[in-house]
Amino acid sequence: MGKTMLGVFFGLVMVVAGASAAFALQAGGVEIGDLETGSVVGQPFKELEVDAQLFAVEMGNMKTWYPPVTVIDFKVRPGRPVVLKVTNNSSSEHGFEMTDAVNAGSPFVLKAQVVLKPGETKLIGIPTSDLFYATQGNTLNYRCHLHAAHVGGKLLMIK
Repeated sequence: MGKTMLGVFFGLVMVVAGASAAFALQAGGVEIGDLETGSVVGQPFKELEVDAQLFAVEMGNMKTWYPPVTVIDFKVRPGRPVVLKVTNNSSSEHGFEMTDAVNAGSPFVLKAQVVLKPGETKLIGIPTSDLFYATQGNTLNYRCHLHAAHVGGKLLMIK
């Protein structure tokens, strides 16, 4: 009887854990595109406001994503998707990867990844629900996933 109850309890825990992860994936996920053809959750990028602009820059021998910290306050912002504009202002190809460092190995973690040629700009659209439910904390890290030595930054979400 005790083993049966333990099995039922464990099964319920697994169902609840799976359901909460499934909710995070139902919102639509991260979309990457350009201003004219890109969209997120059915809304074209050209109709949405850009929440933050990030730039790959070279300062002397240092290559970094600027600004090093970006803050988005969701308490004063409507519930529309978040749109990030990423631009490579350097002379070589750079990557942009943004993820929740705490959950980076999880298959359900929010992850945006794009490779940008010199001078190229892309828009990244993220449903607000994915930011809230597919991340554990209030911080997402962004970096160049092609070059480990390059300096990244953080997106701070005030919820």
